[in-house]
Amino acid sequence: MKTKQKSISKPADPVTSWAKDVVAGKIIAGPHIRNAARRHLLDLKEGPKRGLIWDLEAALRVIKFFPEVLRLSQSFDGEPFNLEPSQKFILGAIFGWKKANGTRRFRRAFVETSKGSGKSALAAGVGLYCLVADGEAQGQVYSAASQKAQARVVFDFAVRMWRQSPGLTRRLTPSGGNPVWNLADLTTGSYFRPVSTDEGKFSGPMPSCAICDEVHEHKDGEIVGMLELGFKSRRQPLLLMITNSGSDRNSVCWNEHVRAVQVAAGTTDVGPNASNADFVGDVIDDAEFSFVCGLDEGDDPFDESVWVKANPLLDVTMPIEEMRRALKQGKAIPGKLNNALRLFLCQWTESEEAWMARPTLESVLDDFEPEEHTGSEVFIGLDLSATQDLTALAFVVPTGADAQGRPTFDAWIECWTPADTLAERELRDKAPYLTWAEQGWLQTTPGKVIGFDFVAAKIAEVVGLYEVKSIAYDAYGFNRHFQPQLDALGLTIPTVEHPQGGKKKGKDSGLWMPGSKLILESLILERRIRLRRNPVLISAMMSAAVENDPFGNFWFSKRKAVNRIDALVALAMAVGSATAESEPEREPEYQMFFIGRPSGVRDVRI
Repeated sequence: MKTKQKSISKPADPVTSWAKDVVAGKIIAGPHIRNAARRHLLDLKEGPKRGLIWDLEAALRVIKFFPEVLRLSQSFDGEPFNLEPSQKFILGAIFGWKKANGTRRFRRAFVETSKGSGKSALAAGVGLYCLVADGEAQGQVYSAASQKAQARVVFDFAVRMWRQSPGLTRRLTPSGGNPVWNLADLTTGSYFRPVSTDEGKFSGPMPSCAICDEVHEHKDGEIVGMLELGFKSRRQPLLLMITNSGSDRNSVCWNEHVRAVQVAAGTTDVGPNASNADFVGDVIDDAEFSFVCGLDEGDDPFDESVWVKANPLLDVTMPIEEMRRALKQGKAIPGKLNNALRLFLCQWTESEEAWMARPTLESVLDDFEPEEHTGSEVFIGLDLSATQDLTALAFVVPTGADAQGRPTFDAWIECWTPADTLAERELRDKAPYLTWAEQGWLQTTPGKVIGFDFVAAKIAEVVGLYEVKSIAYDAYGFNRHFQPQLDALGLTIPTVEHPQGGKKKGKDSGLWMPGSKLILESLILERRIRLRRNPVLISAMMSAAVENDPFGNFWFSKRKAVNRIDALVALAMAVGSATAESEPEREPEYQMFFIGRPSGVRDVRI
């Protein structure tokens, strides 16, 4: 008589189940998370051909470690660290995917989610797991950030978990009392500690696990690069980067964001805003894990049903009432909306209180050659720099009228900067000056100061191609430094004074920045101006912020801007001059800190 053998049931796979539910639409997720899920499922099918192995046992080991070993603090005081489905996906994927030699596939992981989504606690748990359960002798686990206080956030979570978790208190030895600055596993010679660049360089790190917190606040890629250099001594190191969305597209965080979007989509063609959600599935980097939250293009940020795309733990670690309060306040108070969109909805806003939304600018950008306007009237705006910064010329050409009979324009800019200090100022300003110069968008002049004779020579060239109607200038430095250059070339061009601040109007011309700014806003909103695509101008417009007086007059603020806005200032001056007769100055019924907005964001009237 044959005996029946009991079948051994295969353990459930929460990582793959979650990915399938996301792709099927059973779980609401943003575009890049959907791509991350698609990538996981595609790798299950195609990965073995590249030597990749899905080790479910390893994935379940780390997933079980959290509730079985770790205890939460704060509002979850003493409770087991029970993971949410999205957290199981993150951890299971990072630790479950292996290479053919049995070591971890992923050396880098980039996790971008909204404020209050449990990133720091999850990262602290990863640090503790790598300290005691990763099988790494003499492991070095670091919580790293640009500021000491930020580096301590993840580490302090780990310390609180250590105090709450009986198994960890028996195994780990702390250093320091108030505060604890090191947790050591004496059985393996391993440790976990915080490090930051503001404390000075630390030499010779050999991280087995490096956790970089709030990457959007990192001034540069120094600490990330230093930690990764130490990976060469490790068999399966891990760099875990966690962050909110940022506001500087010249930052290391933006570069990592774009890379993570590309990795998830399986293509480097993700568009200028890294918003293309089309999944291609090519292998961009088999060693990087990507988990980037955010809304779909066209989503209404005030529609509560889409908020979970930015925060998968909504109403678990982040009460929905808190998000309602933040978004309501942002809607009501100009200047706070961008911060709310960035922190709570994972939208890159380019500055904390940006003057303009990216989609609005994109609607008027175009690739055209100025030569197509040869022989046309042109109005010039000139923003003279200090000796070592940027000098900008803007050119505005009337092109006719729209269907309502309102005048239309084309515009472009050119900028100059000293060559000898270019690399130094690139680091200082966190702007890719060297790249812009190599690509021809930024002109360099020999020496350490700007040669205004090069700028004057450009104007002389323009005089030969176009009918120059006027040059709008700010009186500061013009008569003393630039007019002699024009005189030396024998150029006699009408000039109109255009102050750059908001306190006074130009003598005789009546031009001033509050008026020119309002007109430029109207031209862009009504799509009556076409701007030649230029990264220098785009950076200026996306970095701009404004100042105001008690009478409702607003102007561009170089002091508050994220990056150099000389190109924008010159453009506004040229627009003011070009429209002096055709566009009557408008009364500021309302003031827009944001022109253009995501769907559902209404104008704020005061």
